[in-house]
Amino acid sequence: MSVPPARPIRIGLLQYPVERPADIAEFGAKLDRWIEQVRDRADLLVLPEYACVELGAALVGRDATDEATELAALVAHAPAILAEMRAAAMRHATWLLAGTLPMRDGDRVVARAPLIAPDGRIAMQEKRTMTRFEAERWGVTSGAPPRVFDTPWGRLGIAICYDVEFPKLVRAQVEAGAWLILAPSCTDSLHGFTRVRVSAAARAIENQCYVACTPTVGEAPWSAALDANRGHAAVFGPADRGFPADGVLAAGTLDAAEWVLCTLDPAKLDAVREDGAVRNHRDWPRRPIPAPTPAEFT
Repeated sequence: MSVPPARPIRIGLLQYPVERPADIAEFGAKLDRWIEQVRDRADLLVLPEYACVELGAALVGRDATDEATELAALVAHAPAILAEMRAAAMRHATWLLAGTLPMRDGDRVVARAPLIAPDGRIAMQEKRTMTRFEAERWGVTSGAPPRVFDTPWGRLGIAICYDVEFPKLVRAQVEAGAWLILAPSCTDSLHGFTRVRVSAAARAIENQCYVACTPTVGEAPWSAALDANRGHAAVFGPADRGFPADGVLAAGTLDAAEWVLCTLDPAKLDAVREDGAVRNHRDWPRRPIPAPTPAEFT
């Protein structure tokens, strides 16, 4: 499997304001308004995890419904929601990672992130690792293993929110040729936001790659699953030569509804992997690390 050549990309990360669209068409109109702001300034636009869940109350027909009823309504309307996402990407002729949406997979529900090309083609990444809320209360289950996506800018990976907290999952994508990892997220507290942000920065350091995350923001008391949303978008690179000392290439304003734009050059990764102060990408352990044994004091 050949890896397409990597070249610079301009990404736009939307700190997505959770609001209350009346129906799927109004959700599509909201996508139009936000995409229109930056479509000429970014090659690839990224929405956060579960952005479309703001539709839950409208689809159910009442406020503050229970989690199971809200999820069932979203799953039932998932094809129509996905069609609206696809139509928005096509209307604006842009690449769009349209967040995630819960979808039926046989007798299970999984969370899928659609990466949509300007011509309407869609490839999916499923969320692999479930949070306690998803597994214990919402009924969303573990999806397929990580994939990689061939784009005009080379091979990319998607690690959805909690997935970015697991080094081996992202490492598998990097070893398959991904030089940029997109991590759409949805966190209801600063604790959760911190876990995603710190993990994204760690994945960028240990793989000498780029990792970009962006969250939902705002309050939604009418939604059972999306009631509180905290965080800001950020783009991380290796904290090494040619990069900022803290590895942060771009960051948004906490809890603000806004776009965060950043241009990323894969050649800078090649340079740091070859001549950085450290070579984390090369020095990743190739053999299993033996189980620790107790040390003896003498």
